Amino acid sequence: MNKILVLGGSGFVGRSVCERLVRHGLAPVVPTRRLAHATHLRTLPGVELVQASVHDAVSLAALAQGCDAVVNLVAILHGTPAQFDAVHRALPEALTRAMHGAGVRRLVHVSALGVAPYAPSHYLRSKAAGEAALQAGGLALTILRPSVIFGAHDRLLNLFAALQAVAPVVPLAASHVHFQPVWVEDVAEAVVRTLADGRWAAPGEGRTIECAGPQVLPLAEIVRLAGRLAGHERPQIALPGWAARAQAFVLERLPGVPLMSRDNLDSMKVPSVASGRLPGLADLGITPATIGAVAPGYLAPGQGVARLDGWRALHR
Repeated sequence: MNKILVLGGSGFVGRSVCERLVRHGLAPVVPTRRLAHATHLRTLPGVELVQASVHDAVSLAALAQGCDAVVNLVAILHGTPAQFDAVHRALPEALTRAMHGAGVRRLVHVSALGVAPYAPSHYLRSKAAGEAALQAGGLALTILRPSVIFGAHDRLLNLFAALQAVAPVVPLAASHVHFQPVWVEDVAEAVVRTLADGRWAAPGEGRTIECAGPQVLPLAEIVRLAGRLAGHERPQIALPGWAARAQAFVLERLPGVPLMSRDNLDSMKVPSVASGRLPGLADLGITPATIGAVAPGYLAPGQGVARLDGWRALHR
């Protein structure tokens, strides 16, 4: 195994996956609609960037040719029911056809905890439909189901830290919902280990692994941790259900990527916590990291992008 097609390789998780693949002597092939979106991968030796849309069947078939395996990381958190279906179900179906056409059998697919055909959100239901499509595809399949993922480039802790830097108080929806946050590097290592070890692949239904960190935390505590580590923890106001839904309705209509949507709230009706009935990171020989062990390295004052604050002050 040498050449690995990584769908979604230019994203948050994809960056870490590509770094791990290169470290293990593998050659990632990363398609992207715009090469400028993947410039951060150019410094990795052996990474091949290809300008292509993975949602185009002809392009996808061409991308799969000559590859030894595929990693699918493509997902969206916000969108219409049709958009969720296109990304989470139709793409896996098209990927299955492309892999069979190219003679590629090995696939690692990153899904999410809480997926189910009758889950309360479009996100979780479409993710479940994607898993089902792959399980029916006859591939040598491994499915990874992570909880919320944190890391230096995340949109979880960084977002809550940034909000608390400017807001005197945080009006928080679904503050009681529990998560089991997992470090992006642990998820990336799980991808590489399952890819390399055929025992974690099976035809038909494949093998499913829950990727969760060592701590089960309510959202309110995750927000407090983000603020505390960044040096500006703010008081919280736990929003009742009706107010949370109104807040999400407004936020999803603002320009840019929404901070929250009503579908996100629906997803949070299901705790993002490992069931314990499936293999986990420990079964892969991975000891998952805590937020407290990792996040200070990029949230604490003077760390991450804040290391340039002194230079900026001198050049104002």
